[in-house]
Amino acid sequence: MSKRGSRASSSAAARKYRQAGHDDALRFAKLLGLKKDYRRDPQAKKDVIDPAGDAHSIKSGHGRWQVFLYGRTRFVTDDGFQALNGIGTLLVHCIDAFPPRFEDYEKDKAASKERLQTPMRELKDRLQRKALLRAFLTKSLFNGGEVNYLTICDDGQFFVYWNNDVVQRLSANFSVENSKARTDEEFDDQKVVFKYKGRNVGELEMRNDSEAHYAEVRFNMIKDRCMEVLEDTIQDYDDWSEDIRLFGKARYTFGKW
Repeated sequence: MSKRGSRASSSAAARKYRQAGHDDALRFAKLLGLKKDYRRDPQAKKDVIDPAGDAHSIKSGHGRWQVFLYGRTRFVTDDGFQALNGIGTLLVHCIDAFPPRFEDYEKDKAASKERLQTPMRELKDRLQRKALLRAFLTKSLFNGGEVNYLTICDDGQFFVYWNNDVVQRLSANFSVENSKARTDEEFDDQKVVFKYKGRNVGELEMRNDSEAHYAEVRFNMIKDRCMEVLEDTIQDYDDWSEDIRLFGKARYTFGKW
């Protein structure tokens, strides 16, 4: 397949994935009694605002969730990232390890990857500190606490988790490491990896696969493995309806309208 064909296929898959997410958010909104024109603010991760005024980040699909994909300007201007005791600045340093132009990066990828190792190692060191890891997850998943719930659609059912429950359980159970090269052509320390039971759950990495997505930081999480952490550590639940299950503190906070 040509590069053009590959990009078209990738774009079509991304559109399909986004549409599936919108469809799941709309279905959840309707289950709450909201109309089709329900309130949402995807830029602030508020996919659905329920009748109580609480915001939900809706995660669905299979494979990986993209928690965020941001360029340099976002980390420079977002006070939430800049307040994370140097993490925002280190994310900027990751981006600055790459030349301004994609074509220059393609001429000498190894030089950029060598430069990237230093800020990625420093990010790993900082995120091994549990307080900073909690702050980073709160910012990344819940926009600093503005979003109240992580609501996961799985096999047609919605699992609702209170934001602080999610942050506390993930941060307590994640080990934070740098990636290691698996071939002679790869480099160590190109990612920060969040592990549970020895397996990758999340990855903080650079996206440099095209001019359209160049010198951006991406935070991915693997859906099934993230759910495994939550299911292992938050076992108390109540069924709010046939399609909505509440876990942990969400049992006492959700549905008060």
